[in-house]
Amino acid sequence: MLPRLLVQSSARRDLLSISRIKGRWRRPRPTTNSCILPGIFAPTFQFNAHYASKVKKESVSFGVNIFQGRISTEQVFPYPSVLNSEQSQFLQELVDPVSKFFLEVNDAAVNDSLGKVEDETMEGLKEMGAFGLQVPVDLGGLGLNNTQYARLVEIVGLHDLGVGITLGAHQSIGFKGILLFGTDEQRKKYLPDLASGKTIAAFCLTETASGSDAASIKTTAVEKDGSYILNGGKLWISNGGMAEIFTVFAKTVVKDEVTGKEKDKITAFIVERKFGGVTHGPPEKKMGIKASNTAEVYFDNVKVPAENVLGGIGKGFKVAMNILNNGRFGMAAALSGTMIGAISKAVDHAANRTQFGSKIHEYGLVQEKIAAMAMLQYVTESMAYIVSGNMDSGASEFQIEAAISKVFASEAAWYVTDECIQILGGMGYMQETGIERVMRDLRIFRIFEGTNDILRLFIALTGFQKTGDYFKRLQTVMKNPFSDPGTLMEQIFKRAKRKLGMPTGLSLRNVAHADLAASGDLVVKAVEHFGASIEDLLLKYRKEIINQQFLLKRVADAAIDIFAMTVTISRASRALNKGLPSAQHEKVLCETWCLEAFARVTSNLNALKSESSMKVISNMKAISKELVAKGGVVANHPLGF
Repeated sequence: MLPRLLVQSSARRDLLSISRIKGRWRRPRPTTNSCILPGIFAPTFQFNAHYASKVKKESVSFGVNIFQGRISTEQVFPYPSVLNSEQSQFLQELVDPVSKFFLEVNDAAVNDSLGKVEDETMEGLKEMGAFGLQVPVDLGGLGLNNTQYARLVEIVGLHDLGVGITLGAHQSIGFKGILLFGTDEQRKKYLPDLASGKTIAAFCLTETASGSDAASIKTTAVEKDGSYILNGGKLWISNGGMAEIFTVFAKTVVKDEVTGKEKDKITAFIVERKFGGVTHGPPEKKMGIKASNTAEVYFDNVKVPAENVLGGIGKGFKVAMNILNNGRFGMAAALSGTMIGAISKAVDHAANRTQFGSKIHEYGLVQEKIAAMAMLQYVTESMAYIVSGNMDSGASEFQIEAAISKVFASEAAWYVTDECIQILGGMGYMQETGIERVMRDLRIFRIFEGTNDILRLFIALTGFQKTGDYFKRLQTVMKNPFSDPGTLMEQIFKRAKRKLGMPTGLSLRNVAHADLAASGDLVVKAVEHFGASIEDLLLKYRKEIINQQFLLKRVADAAIDIFAMTVTISRASRALNKGLPSAQHEKVLCETWCLEAFARVTSNLNALKSESSMKVISNMKAISKELVAKGGVVANHPLGF
């Protein structure tokens, strides 16, 4: 490691060179960063017949279609390539100095010990435009699309997740609502200072009694003389102690235009600290991401102008969910970078550590760990860029896929980092290697921006809802077969073939590389099994499916594995088609992943109706109830006292 003085000297030279080319970075260029999601995750899942009758166009979402036993390849094949030559060149102009900055200027260990991002690092990030990566050029940002953004976030995740959270809380969620839903006036007023880092943003949704259940927030905004008086408090707010601009969600009274009745609905507001009445608590003492400022934020009779309503009165839930859905691919990209760093450390140690007369990479147990780590990183990276690519191509349906990428990435990164520590042995447990800090930082990713447990329910129940709508449309067709004879015949033949154990006609052979045909066939078998299982569950439980969380988890895990299989086939097919140097390696990664994932899918789907699985579920419910009633462990101590 360079002496600190030399690092600082190098940093200053680098910042000077960055400032010289900064003007070139900000030249106008095409962007597709303002993607607004039309769909919304309702707080309760209901199969809406009215909605079903209105929907004409079939969904092209891969995630939605597998719940119906179908494969839509539009958003997964071919693997997206959305950057034109100018965008690629511009991205490369950013990648090199950003990588150099994190190697020579930022010190993750120092940030962690200080409990804040060093001032020099903050100023350097602002100078590079890192606080406004997706803000349009004419409003002072770099104007990156989602794919470009993902690449830079991947570099940050490789080096320092604490810095990553500071940047992400600012732009991925903090002011993302202004980008997605802001009026022209709001965008012009706030985005230039936010893009430069002159002002920092925070996203204020979570409260003491309101975490995953966003609809239960208590913060209120009462209309008075053309403004809103905001009162309440928000918990665990990233950037909360240093932000000047807040996206705040509060309950407002809304009158129903049809019935005239008043009801509480959530509204989003742009709140400035200088409005007065905005305060914050001390920095939270956390397990990890210590460099990221986290604090409670309080609002005491804050007067918010009506023009600072974001997205419309009563539309706050839609605003919040769209912000979160829109940013989840970035988490997968960042954690892909984190895994690259952990794998590099593990491989370096395995290649140089000798035990029992051999390098430890020659032993099967270590080889198994390294291979598993490589596959998890490959899948995560594939997910991140397929979702960002779809968003940049104008896709409107990617909620399921984005949620899958967040769940998968956060769990894969934890596993990879844990295995890195295991390979390094005692050295991995020491602060010197930096891996223990990475593990501490990683733990929060399975919790915030939608806990993985809630997102699993989201994945499963969104799929069930769409499938319920689809079946209602089929019922309509059956009443009038001549209205859509093609759909009716498709269902008749599919069910007949399924009953006879025959292939249903699904195939990936026309889109996957020939060398990956066997892997594609596994996806087809998995989707057929999955679609039949979903139909059986709907017929058995109907609306009560929302209460079957033991089963929903297995459904979500199967969906995650099927999507993971498909994106790896798509990416590996591209490598083979282009004859990339890594093509054969990617082929082996893909084949191995698909074989293991298919076994998991089969196991999870078989468990949905096996007697032993139902018995386990029943027993787990009973065990849990007893522990809750007892207040802890129920079993007697083996020593009897």
